[in-house]
Amino acid sequence: MRTAFLLPLALCAHLLAAAPVHAQAAKYELDPDHITVAFLVDHIGYAKVLGLFRSARGSYRFDEATATLSEVRIEVETASVFSNQRKRDDHLKGPDFLNSGEFPRMVFTASSARRTSERNFEINGQLELLGKSLPLTLQATWNKSAESPMGGPLRKPYVMGVSARGSFKRSAYGMNYAVSNGWVGDEVPLIIEFEAVRQ
Repeated sequence: MRTAFLLPLALCAHLLAAAPVHAQAAKYELDPDHITVAFLVDHIGYAKVLGLFRSARGSYRFDEATATLSEVRIEVETASVFSNQRKRDDHLKGPDFLNSGEFPRMVFTASSARRTSERNFEINGQLELLGKSLPLTLQATWNKSAESPMGGPLRKPYVMGVSARGSFKRSAYGMNYAVSNGWVGDEVPLIIEFEAVRQ
């Protein structure tokens, strides 16, 4: 009787021991002091104008043991656009372009990512802009993860650094100003660089 009782317990213990252990994906918050969301737009074929957004935030989950990325969200304040020319910046905030008064945020989200090599990922997500949500793919590189040397004496944060690139056509979002005459490029390459702190 005792043997019959102990046998199922031993079997359960064996199965539990053999089951794979999955590490919990840690949450990362983008460091607002170390994030760049920038863009390039062609100007009449002469050169490209470099602009950026001064205010952005976001988070994601990452399991470093399995290199699994999930729950990506990056929010950009459209009124924070800066291209080093005041009149142009005011135009970019207006209805011809970002229409910041009506649409204060541009948001990129992705539920998961595909690992393409040891430190590279393809992130297929959605970019919400001007009230429309359309597919956007980012090619991201995991640069480094380590305890930051910049922390205080009692706690040094664990930081992950990422570089990402992508592009979209602004006309797909109804941003058609100067597209037909070629004065302002339709294709908008994105440059994203950030450090994120593990929570």
